[in-house]
Amino acid sequence: MYELHELLAKLKDYEWINLTHVVTKDIPVYHTFNPLSETTISTLKETGSYSVEYSIGNSHGTHIDAPSHFAEGKRDILDIPQKERILPLYVLHLEDKVKENPGYAVTVDDLKDFEASYGEIPEGSFVAFSSGWYKNFDNEEKFLNKDDDGVEQTPGWSIPALEYLSRTRKVAAIGHETLNTDSGPDAAEANFLPAQQYWLKEDKYQNELLANLDKVPAVGSIIVTAMPRILAAPGFPAEVFAIVPKN
Repeated sequence: MYELHELLAKLKDYEWINLTHVVTKDIPVYHTFNPLSETTISTLKETGSYSVEYSIGNSHGTHIDAPSHFAEGKRDILDIPQKERILPLYVLHLEDKVKENPGYAVTVDDLKDFEASYGEIPEGSFVAFSSGWYKNFDNEEKFLNKDDDGVEQTPGWSIPALEYLSRTRKVAAIGHETLNTDSGPDAAEANFLPAQQYWLKEDKYQNELLANLDKVPAVGSIIVTAMPRILAAPGFPAEVFAIVPKN
């Protein structure tokens, strides 16, 4: 057997976990986007081929955000090579904190606590925030979780935590289960998405609307992100999965 085939066989002995939501017209989308729409171009009965044209936003469902999404002059999705989209995966399991406070934002202390338990987060890795929020994805009201004032009580990252990951640990990418990098309360206070802007201005990408992170251990896994190659796109729906050690 060839060396790479042996490596592939070994990888297939591990558990593979899909971190990607199914896209439909009914999923939650950021308010500036229209829902997915589709037009049947041809049918098997009529022409012998089934073809469909889709209208979809760059942030529909599980997706990759390139830096150019929020930062002028930074990289688009074609500038992010395959080797930068297959990375060691580190998962912050903060589900309990989010249960107590749905609008929770990851702190530097959370990251330092993680490192006290698992060791220093290495340069060039992918850090994901597991909040358990993906379980609300099929119920838009629960997913947006607006309070009486219309503020989304949803979890996210604080800018100091992102600064620590980018400048101190020099990680390559982050991911989370919500529509935005920012927590809902932080976004409402700023009337913007400053944490998202901060991260993308660092010329680093992120994956949003991830699923099943609670099934991935804190350390020891690999994350893979794949998407279409579309010229100058600021992001696009992606298939994301993790290769995970067996229990």
